[in-house]
Amino acid sequence: VQLEESGGGSVQAGDSLRLACAASGQLWDTWSMGWFRQVPGKEREFVASISRSGSDTMYADSAKGRFAISRDNALNKMFLQMNTLKPEDTGVYYCGMTGMYSPKDYAQAYLHWGQGTQVTVSS
Repeated sequence: VQLEESGGGSVQAGDSLRLACAASGQLWDTWSMGWFRQVPGKEREFVASISRSGSDTMYADSAKGRFAISRDNALNKMFLQMNTLKPEDTGVYYCGMTGMYSPKDYAQAYLHWGQGTQVTVSS
């Protein structure tokens, strides 16, 4: 499985971005997926996760009410709609694939990762 993120960029506080994660390989719709964020000197931080069917989601407290995770299994893609962005949302965003069915909020559950896409939010 190969994962590739896109959609990052530099925006102002209050703006929106939509990240996408494209996957190649088999078993795309078998496992749950998620987004994590990392800044230099810190561990990868959970943002949101979605079940293999897309019917169940999980969010970090910092993302609730502002971010929305979704997936389109027919297109082999996952998305993260980020609204009302804040400077503290800045970081490299990684998409990941677990080996489980339900959403997971810990990095150890994820078996595959993309290369990341940079999101920078200026005040």
